[in-house]
Amino acid sequence: MPVLVKTTLDGRKLEVFDQGLTLGGKLEARDLIAVAEHPNRAKILEAAPDAVYMAGRVPLNAAEAEIAQKALDEAEARHLTDPKLIEERFRRLMWKRARDPGLD
Repeated sequence: MPVLVKTTLDGRKLEVFDQGLTLGGKLEARDLIAVAEHPNRAKILEAAPDAVYMAGRVPLNAAEAEIAQKALDEAEARHLTDPKLIEERFRRLMWKRARDPGLD
């Protein structure tokens, strides 16, 4: 079930779904990047002064980042403990390996 992090000014929803952040239903990022470590931090802070983290192209303040990180952590924990999700992950890896035998 998706976890709503924020709604952008243009009405799209940034949600944590599975193990990634989606914007308007399309994958935007797999993790959060601290603005302090971002190469474009000056421009980001100019446009969004309260931004602490970035989720792809979307700036997040501290409260939004906390919601997103908590949901990402819970999703990862589910993926590491649910036998069906573990099986699915191995199945996808085997498909990827079969398509490109050079990956190891």
